[in-house]
Amino acid sequence: MMDERKIHFIISRKNGPSSETYEEEFLIPYRPSMNIITALMEIRKNPYTKDGQKTNPVEWESVCLEEVCGACSMLVNGKPRQACSTQVDQLEQPVRIAPLSAFPVERDLIINRKKMFEGLRKVKAWIEVDGTYDLGPGPRMAEKDRRWAYELSKCMTCGLCFEACPNVNDRSGFIGPAPLSQVRLFNNHPTGKMQAHERLDRIMLEDGLTSCGNSGNCVRACPKEIPLTTSIADLNRQATIHSFKRFFG
Repeated sequence: MMDERKIHFIISRKNGPSSETYEEEFLIPYRPSMNIITALMEIRKNPYTKDGQKTNPVEWESVCLEEVCGACSMLVNGKPRQACSTQVDQLEQPVRIAPLSAFPVERDLIINRKKMFEGLRKVKAWIEVDGTYDLGPGPRMAEKDRRWAYELSKCMTCGLCFEACPNVNDRSGFIGPAPLSQVRLFNNHPTGKMQAHERLDRIMLEDGLTSCGNSGNCVRACPKEIPLTTSIADLNRQATIHSFKRFFG
């Protein structure tokens, strides 16, 4: 016998960056093991509201569908989630979907994560290339360092930690949890540590470490379970040592 159940969605929509926000409701056929992306694809195939009115297909971003790219971040029933790994069966109805509020909305569920990428640029979250020719094998990391560094490298710049952090808002210039954690990663890389002092100087400014309130929300929201607060605590230690060295010359 065919399952005739319907899933009720309430989706926050916006036609452009300067447009007003409005909501539309949709009913789609239930299927076991549906995720949010599957549901949005069903709405795109048949873009009619709950009241039978034809509307524009909902716009969103997704790439990998494997919780790797970080593109499909959105609010699901008020919580920052990755749409590709959020199962509809585990949600209360109606399912409310909205874009992350920590970033400007471009259209519907599409956000502009420039704020986060600017934070990564400010802290030089990369390894400098010191030539265009082959320099041979690079230095090796000790296994104990490699293990926790791998955990930090799982960051997919999804922005969920920005959404969960109460210190990321319009009244604060805080660069955010993810860029800070990447400072720890690159400062302990055998090559990246050559720019460690530059990164520490940068995060010791007003919008860096001192803007973190240590609420721990970022850790709970991170889909990769990255120990963000552990990284920030370690950076506070690094920054203290660095400031003493700088003071005493």
